[in-house]
Amino acid sequence: MIQAKRALLSALGEALGHVVPDSSYIPVFEAPKQASHGDLACTAAMQLAKPLKKNPRELAQALIEALQRQPAVQQWVASMEIAGPGFINLRLKPEAKQAVVAEVLAEGDQFGCQPLTDRKVLVEFVSANPTGPLHVGHGRQGALGDALCNLFATQGVSVTREFYYNDAGVQIATLTASTQARLKGLKPGDAEWPESAYNGDYIADIAADFLAKKTVKADDREFTASGDINDLDSIRQFAVAYLRHEQDLDLKAFGVRFDNYYLESSLYTSGRVEQTVKKLVDAGKTFEEGGALWLRSTDYGDDKDRVMRKSDGGYTYFVPDVAYHIAKWERGFQQVVNIQGSDHHGTIARVRAGLQAAGVGIPQGWPDYVLHKMVTVLKGGEEVKISKRAGSYVTLRDLIEWTSKDAVRFFLISRKADTEFVFDVDLALKTNDENPVFYVQYAHARMSKVLRDWAADKGGDLSALSKADFSLLKADTELTLMTKLAEYPGMLTLAAQGLAPHDVAFYLRDLAGAFHSYYAAERFLVDEVELSRARMALLSATAQVLRNGLALLGVSAPEKM
Repeated sequence: MIQAKRALLSALGEALGHVVPDSSYIPVFEAPKQASHGDLACTAAMQLAKPLKKNPRELAQALIEALQRQPAVQQWVASMEIAGPGFINLRLKPEAKQAVVAEVLAEGDQFGCQPLTDRKVLVEFVSANPTGPLHVGHGRQGALGDALCNLFATQGVSVTREFYYNDAGVQIATLTASTQARLKGLKPGDAEWPESAYNGDYIADIAADFLAKKTVKADDREFTASGDINDLDSIRQFAVAYLRHEQDLDLKAFGVRFDNYYLESSLYTSGRVEQTVKKLVDAGKTFEEGGALWLRSTDYGDDKDRVMRKSDGGYTYFVPDVAYHIAKWERGFQQVVNIQGSDHHGTIARVRAGLQAAGVGIPQGWPDYVLHKMVTVLKGGEEVKISKRAGSYVTLRDLIEWTSKDAVRFFLISRKADTEFVFDVDLALKTNDENPVFYVQYAHARMSKVLRDWAADKGGDLSALSKADFSLLKADTELTLMTKLAEYPGMLTLAAQGLAPHDVAFYLRDLAGAFHSYYAAERFLVDEVELSRARMALLSATAQVLRNGLALLGVSAPEKM
């Protein structure tokens, strides 16, 4: 069906060239809003009618007549009709849909993937400060970011996963002070306990290991504690390395990896922050007022000008952000995506303003942002707000321990990022159709069992399914399932373009639903050898696409449940 769609798209271009020879309209097919309207829809007549000052239905009729002369249309299309104000609906012949089974079996785990290109994309996500365990919001970022990177990879893009973290500043000073207070024998609730200190049990763990002079190793650093409770620099470095190690373990358990770690402190030590400020000053985009240095960010659409350097000489947060993104640009990334919490919304305008004002050639609207909303955790029907380990929030590790990595990955990506999400622990543990990850994984396990039974009980050869007679796949549920399989490559492309990995989760649920309907309607281990083999081929192709999509989300595809 993929081959048929490509041929028909070319045919549409040829037909448009005959009907409207001077038009720059790019040929495209859409999926009809209702399956009963056909398999493909074309809105070209309606879009071209106004500029051409023609009746859209008459233009649609002329386009149909031109399409009917195209060999690809004669080969793959059963009928065409005009609907409404000028829609053209196409119904494909069964063989066009049946062809997708062979395509999936031939391409395997590469089905839906595009050829490699020279395009480079950087996705920054999680980027948790090393001041505590990863919380459920970091988990949502991890699921979104990793899936988005996998999506980009299917489009032939070279993807770099980057973790940026603040290893200096007020929060790190608070972490150091909190650890030192524990080292002195204080605990939350004591009169001398610092008001701004972190209260979680993890601070006590850091203090105990510091006194033991332990060595901790993270992906990007290793440090041995001095054991001296007055050695603030050693406390700071040990605490940061300790929490980086803890975060690495959480991310590993979650199946998320990074190619690069970028330290905020490096922007200062390398001189990038000062260089960035100089660029902005030299460009005439700054002014001084009240002892502070300001950026004229209103020149670039911001709602007000922003302080860059405070009167005490310290820089505001967005200044190193601008320096960091200039570094991203200089590393050759044509597209950069930042996945952050919705509380970062206010930083977008000022960072983009700073990048434009710096005059280094960065295009407007760069970088892209995916902002996610909060995750509420329910357990036993009640909201869970506090983890004993973290002291003030539910950790990613809590969710994984309460449910599973698969459930957490699938759930956290099953909604659009900009919608609030309720993670129901009890639902994630259910083994029925109410649980979306179970629903999809069970479909794969069901197919795997049927294929095993066919090979064992009927002596079927699973390695010869590509030789099956696909023309026997004519049942309505079979045609529906094959149509859904053919949507997979296009879905991946649109999801990558729209920075919308949740579309993959939506698709997998629909595909699983189409299979479950097929399973309820037809028998597979039938006496007709060729029909049974054709149905096994369709099941094998469907299982392959489910595996591909689940792998993209970082979720397993079990063969038994």
